[in-house]
Amino acid sequence: MKIAMIGQKGIPSHAGGIERHVEELSKMLVKQGHEVLVFCRRWYAQAQDNYCGIRCLETPCIKTKHLDAITHTFTSILRASREKVDVFHIHGVGPALLAWLPKILRPSAKVIVTFHCVDRHHQKWNAFARLMLWLGEWMACRIPDATIVVSKTLQTYCQKRYGIHAIYIPNGTQIPLEDADPSYLKDYDLVPNEYLMMCSRLVRHKGAHTLIKAWKILRAHEPQLVGQKKLAIVGGSAFTEDYIRELHALAQNDPSIVFTGTQTGPVLHALFRFSYAVVHPSESEGLPIAVLEAMGYGKCVLSSDIPENRELTDEAGLTFQTNNVDDLAGHLKMLITHPDLVKAVGVEARTYVATHYDWRDIAQKTAYLYEISCMEPIVEKSAS
Repeated sequence: MKIAMIGQKGIPSHAGGIERHVEELSKMLVKQGHEVLVFCRRWYAQAQDNYCGIRCLETPCIKTKHLDAITHTFTSILRASREKVDVFHIHGVGPALLAWLPKILRPSAKVIVTFHCVDRHHQKWNAFARLMLWLGEWMACRIPDATIVVSKTLQTYCQKRYGIHAIYIPNGTQIPLEDADPSYLKDYDLVPNEYLMMCSRLVRHKGAHTLIKAWKILRAHEPQLVGQKKLAIVGGSAFTEDYIRELHALAQNDPSIVFTGTQTGPVLHALFRFSYAVVHPSESEGLPIAVLEAMGYGKCVLSSDIPENRELTDEAGLTFQTNNVDDLAGHLKMLITHPDLVKAVGVEARTYVATHYDWRDIAQKTAYLYEISCMEPIVEKSAS
């Protein structure tokens, strides 16, 4: 089949869970013999004719906070129609606002939407944007031939709010086997096994401010315990420069808090590999790829206790009360004082994600959904 991936910023991915999802899924679909087109935004990734067998196509967009995704989705659907694709696979509820358009331009093709997250809950959006994202949710659940959700929490949400049976196909991860070079840490004055790490886009709902506050409380109350350990915040802006300035002001040039910016490739590999533990304090998620990746590295993950995080960390991780700075500070202390527990949880986490969140299995399930969707109305849209 000829499949168009639409809604992501582009690949190779260097920031964003949807981008990583699309990249890994597309690679596996190509290995299964499908032709995959991934549409890219010029400002994010330079389009390549052949990236791991994937055709990357650049289409225009208006690069502003509110128009970037929707204008790129529009031009990508137009181009995909000219390419005569068999499947339009739209990622995200914002791009799903245009899920109806492929049905007009290319009626023989099928439309699949992956519902990655309830985006309207994110604080960066104004009232009008949240209204549009709610409408995108409705479109994502009502217009396509099939709706995929990446977590069981989202599956329940779609059933209760929109009355549909969405197909659960989660995010995945790879289990890294190659060694990492610790010299990459020198630029950030980090020492292997002597830093805790958060990896995320720096947007408010990811909770970096909560983590920084908790870290400062721990440092103030337990300076000898913390010692030379540091906190590494790995990630960059998503039209959120004001929030990043707020985070730097909150850190107040504390030398134990390190902002690395967005990282990819061997640097990110080294940061994950040599971290002591990983903290994920988010307030809203779909199914966090950053947590899956950390677990794949055999790291103990301490996450907020929102349901989407707990799908992972209840099985092989630790949780704290969402937005509770004091509770997070107490759990950070526990991590530092119990290295044997941190190691044991990390080993368990690696085994768990290798068993349940392998990209090969995820791609096979997705390809099967494409096939049965193309065979006419086999996929049920109404929940019982």
